[in-house]
Amino acid sequence: MLKKLTLATAVSTILMSGSLMAASLTVGFSQIGSESGWRAAETAVSKVEAEKRGVTLKISDAQQKQENQIKAVRSFIAQGVDAIFIAPVVQTGWGPVLEEAKDYGIPVFLLDRGITVEDDSLYMTAVTADNVLEGAVAGKWLIDKVAGKPCNVVELQGTVGASVAIDRKKGFSDTVDTVDNIQIVRTQSGEFTRSKGKEVMESFIKAENNGKNICAVFAHNDDMAIGAIQAIKEAGLKPGSDILIVSIDAVPDIFKAMMSGEANATVELTPNMAGPALDALMAYKDKGTIPPKKIVTESNLYLPADAKSQLEMKKDLGY
Repeated sequence: MLKKLTLATAVSTILMSGSLMAASLTVGFSQIGSESGWRAAETAVSKVEAEKRGVTLKISDAQQKQENQIKAVRSFIAQGVDAIFIAPVVQTGWGPVLEEAKDYGIPVFLLDRGITVEDDSLYMTAVTADNVLEGAVAGKWLIDKVAGKPCNVVELQGTVGASVAIDRKKGFSDTVDTVDNIQIVRTQSGEFTRSKGKEVMESFIKAENNGKNICAVFAHNDDMAIGAIQAIKEAGLKPGSDILIVSIDAVPDIFKAMMSGEANATVELTPNMAGPALDALMAYKDKGTIPPKKIVTESNLYLPADAKSQLEMKKDLGY
């Protein structure tokens, strides 16, 4: 039976144990699933980063269901892991289970996405990109690309209720709202998956004069963009020219699409969220160092001229 710890007791235990404890850490990682190429890359990179640091990483695939993540967190608590990493499916509903982790003195780190809780001491830090900025970068690219010409945009949103989808939508819409020539005419969740992105894009094409009224697609991730590209081609149109494609993630398949002339721009979301989280965890365990509440990773815009080098680099990294 695990003994509940106060935060003060947990910190005292950590400080007394020092670097010996950090050298043999076990971390439970509740991963959303493998719904996209980026998510699979994040899992692969997380394993590599843990191995580099001598950390045992236990990964639980939630298959995109929050209830599975909550079960996984409770299982990790029962196992007495040293820390819990969560890539949350949605941003609400986490309070009770994180209270349980806190009661047992197990620090929680968020990867890729944020959560909304009344007490933010329930998690130690969130390692994430500036998702509002990512949407804004995509929007600014489109403004520059169409150069004042009228442009009707259809938007493929991520999972409903996910912080990353909310933020990317805000960044993009706030940016294109600064000009009069760009209008978001349709927006719907494609659930971050290629198949759903294709399905939703097919409905957009039918609703917009067989796609002739659509100037551009903004997809919250590359996998939905790939699905949209398939739907556009099946409708007899040319993605990348008849309909512009801008998305977020920078996974290998979007660079392949760029090299084929079928995609125009992507904003990188690094899959290495675990590395910074592990560094913060080890500093906390070794020295009691409290990390900032948010650790922000870089976001870069990539265009077709970058595609070949980026694809080669990502192959070298193993994804």
